[in-house]
Amino acid sequence: MLTWAVIGAGHWGTALAVYLARQGRSVRLWGHNPDHLPGIPGGLDLAPLFPGLRRPHGLMVVPDWRGAVHGADVLLLAVPSHALRSLLRSRIADRGSAQTLVLASKGLERDGGARLDLVVAEEWPDRDLVVLSGPTFAADLVHGKPLAMALASKNLSLAEALAAELRSNQLRIYPGMDVAGVCLAGAIKNVLAIAAGISDGLENGDSARAALITRGLAELHRLGTALGGRTETFMGLAGAGDLILTAASDLSRNRQFGLGIGRGEKKEAILERLGQEVEGVHSSFALFHLAQQLGIEMPITEHVYRVLYEGEPPAAASRALMCRGLA
Repeated sequence: MLTWAVIGAGHWGTALAVYLARQGRSVRLWGHNPDHLPGIPGGLDLAPLFPGLRRPHGLMVVPDWRGAVHGADVLLLAVPSHALRSLLRSRIADRGSAQTLVLASKGLERDGGARLDLVVAEEWPDRDLVVLSGPTFAADLVHGKPLAMALASKNLSLAEALAAELRSNQLRIYPGMDVAGVCLAGAIKNVLAIAAGISDGLENGDSARAALITRGLAELHRLGTALGGRTETFMGLAGAGDLILTAASDLSRNRQFGLGIGRGEKKEAILERLGQEVEGVHSSFALFHLAQQLGIEMPITEHVYRVLYEGEPPAAASRALMCRGLA
């Protein structure tokens, strides 16, 4: 039986750690801020993230990095995109012996737009990498709701073995080899979810949201295939599935952020109110500049960027999208 170290004790990392422990795995959960770890000090539930839920047997919350990673068979990375490279670089001399890394973070590096799998490969090039993504909310996972996700590795045998390790009656895992597609889909959908939230904040209606999600999927596919992803990935769980969930559900932080923008709130005030990472804010900056560099037309992404970083009024962005040429 594999021992897992989950790196990142936010909602997503904690939910994954809880899920693994409930499947009988030995799990250690580490976060960079010991004061915010669930159940620390001495608690038996998962407060402050999931108060009232009991910490499962087999889950150890470990504030010490060495205690978390040493002796682990698999490291699961669930840290924000902007923190990933600095974390890997700072721990390169003390990273334990785990050969397999599972990347569950979503996004792109803000400066340069690097995919997160490439960040991992650059910083820890001697480890086997698997990426995990799909239409899942942490709350649904931790509360035992049925879910499905995609898992990809350049080594199909490794992907199939990890899929078998993670699969259960609650969670279906579909293994594959399209690492680029799974990573890109998880990053781009957050920006499109902000756009859907802005549209709803402007009270454009359900029909407009459906059109925006559909055209957003075209943008995702256009950039994703140009960067080596596969069409079937973007039409599957990691692409269309995650986009639909994140753009349409009020549990989505990216959508909630967009709603606030559409209603006239300031970016900083919304981020403070949400109190959690909103990956689409970082990714919109990276995606806009990446699309410009590659000469790929991504009008929805472009206007999200202009609203967030250049002060374009949301209503003006909506009008511009409706009046542009048919492409």
